Amino acid sequence: MAAAIEIENLSKIFRLYKEKYTSLKERALHFRKIHHQDFYALENINLDVDFGTTIGLLGHNGSGKSTLLKCIAGIIQPTSGLVRTTGRLAALLELGAGFHPELTGRENVYLNGSILGLKRVEVDRRFDEIVGFAGLEQFIDTPVKFYSSGMYIRLGFAVAVNVDPEIFLVDEVLSVGDETFQRKCLDKVRTFQDEGRTIVVVSHSADLIRIMCERAAALHHGVMVATGEPNDVIRAYRERLMQDAASDADLDPGLARAELSPVWGKVTIQEAEIVYRDADEGAVRQGEPLRIDVTIDAPEPSDDVVMALTIYGPLGGLVFSTNTRVLGVDLGRVHGRRTVSFVVDEVPLLDGAYPITIGLHTNGGLIYDFWEQQRVFEVKAPGQSIGVVALPVHVDLDRIRR
Repeated sequence: MAAAIEIENLSKIFRLYKEKYTSLKERALHFRKIHHQDFYALENINLDVDFGTTIGLLGHNGSGKSTLLKCIAGIIQPTSGLVRTTGRLAALLELGAGFHPELTGRENVYLNGSILGLKRVEVDRRFDEIVGFAGLEQFIDTPVKFYSSGMYIRLGFAVAVNVDPEIFLVDEVLSVGDETFQRKCLDKVRTFQDEGRTIVVVSHSADLIRIMCERAAALHHGVMVATGEPNDVIRAYRERLMQDAASDADLDPGLARAELSPVWGKVTIQEAEIVYRDADEGAVRQGEPLRIDVTIDAPEPSDDVVMALTIYGPLGGLVFSTNTRVLGVDLGRVHGRRTVSFVVDEVPLLDGAYPITIGLHTNGGLIYDFWEQQRVFEVKAPGQSIGVVALPVHVDLDRIRR
């Protein structure tokens, strides 16, 4: 069965002109000699997105995320390669794109709906729902040039989601607007997911990608550097960012980190092991102890080592973070191999998988080494409570009666 989106060997090249000739004389003198440079916004991209999958595109500014989304939407044509989509597509790429400032909100709903492929009778049928979702009933007959940026956002999103798309493309929209609107957007996207629609989301927020997406892809200077499970892709993306910050050249990641931190690699993490009370079960039960053994190595003596532990929830949000200094523990002089253990006496978490990050740094914050979410522990919790933390809640009926 074909995928909802198929991208084969896609490249997009833009021409960057170094000089601009403003007069007719200059243009005549430099006829056929206008110098330009080819800029690869995208280079040899291959990606398949299955039906019903939500995939997040991650990358720094200028990495090609929005260009790729526009190629998928058919707004711009690739220089080479192919894009195939199956199903009705709605793209929310630029908020309010297609709105005419002199027209009212009502008129722009019909205009934008027609741009997105809706017939007038379909817009008539969905008009109240669109306006209700945007929360602009009071201002729908006001020219949109008087709208705030937030009102633009709400109306643009409301029209796009009511196109009833089978493929939904979203570019950074879910990270703007007020908190209430963001929740509304996320709820709508989750509804689309439950209905089995295909969603492509562009975001700078790694946590948003973790929460929303089953798959992720990372772009770096127009090249696809990683695809797969979101946590793996986020790690690869951050590795590339560190490498890029150290040098524009294609450096070895270890060398790049050494440029970022003068102490990088002087103390390293050799192993991190999750130790359950019942090793055969492969999980910790709520209220049981959990131990994380971290083996480190310092070829040369070091008196300034702090070990940090960060725990993330099943949806990617931060659950807990601490380090040996905060806990009042001095590791002393570290020389050679040594194992340090973080011990949780009673795990207060609910059912799920919890990724952990281990880091080594100086008291001044210079990084020796870190393993980002390379280990995960499982929690098995009885009952039907939902969330992350198991709070000791009880109900006191006698107090209510008194």
